[in-house]
Amino acid sequence: MGYEIAEQLGWRCPDVILYPTGGGVGIIAIHKALLELKELGWITGDLPRLVAVQATGCAPIVDAFDAGLDESVAPADARTVAFGITVPKALGDFLVLDAVRATDGTAIAVTDEELLAAQRALARDEGTWICPEGAACFAAVDQLRQSGWLAGDEEVVVLNTGTGLIYPDTVPVDVPTLLKDGAIPPGAKRGAA
Repeated sequence: MGYEIAEQLGWRCPDVILYPTGGGVGIIAIHKALLELKELGWITGDLPRLVAVQATGCAPIVDAFDAGLDESVAPADARTVAFGITVPKALGDFLVLDAVRATDGTAIAVTDEELLAAQRALARDEGTWICPEGAACFAAVDQLRQSGWLAGDEEVVVLNTGTGLIYPDTVPVDVPTLLKDGAIPPGAKRGAA
């Protein structure tokens, strides 16, 4: 992903990259690729600030980052609707923390309510149905803008790692349906013929 981001931007880097972080392999690989590109001379200047995004229901990387620790501690009751980032103890947690700190990045957690709201807003406004993990990154952008960590003039890449179609439980559906025998459900009105 690190190589692809640089290539698609004409062999330059954005200012910030947000990545949904569970096991951490994505953010670790992006950091490794960017270091390799820099060593090859294909990119110059500062590396993008990397942001590890988690859900508040399972945020061991965020907790470790905030506490200045070199590795994380598994939360007792990890849970979030974004099961791709429900990783209580990443094997490479120390590498994630190294990558974030080495790039002057950060680690941030968002609530399930915030990420689901971001998922619905993107579907409504952009016609894109992304996974809750990717939506967590969009919710994180809002938090980072509100806190001033993002000034608003940066070039920011937000990574989405899947489709929202594999998460049918995140779609609120309340539509009238016909009963099996063709009867009309209680409270529904029969249409005029």
